[in-house]
Amino acid sequence: MISLSEVGNVRPRLLRPHPPETTRAAAILKGRTLTNLYNTRGTPARTWLDNLHRALDEAVAAAYGWPADLADDDALARLLALNHERAAQERAAQERAQRR
Repeated sequence: MISLSEVGNVRPRLLRPHPPETTRAAAILKGRTLTNLYNTRGTPARTWLDNLHRALDEAVAAAYGWPADLADDDALARLLALNHERAAQERAAQERAQRR
């Protein structure tokens, strides 16, 4: 399992592990896109990517004080509720500022 502190180090090493010194290396590097990478997610060769996402999901859940095994639909519902709450707070603050 990759630790959360390593998450930020993975992308640069994956997308540009070494300078493209040859035409062939440049062609290979050009094919290393996030879209191509994510299209292979869930395959045995990409379990490290699934582990990264799991670690990131757990860290985000912990930051919000939510359980780590929260279903996607539940997480989205909670995020939407937070968004509505913050939008209401922002509107109230703007209204107070206009009354001054």
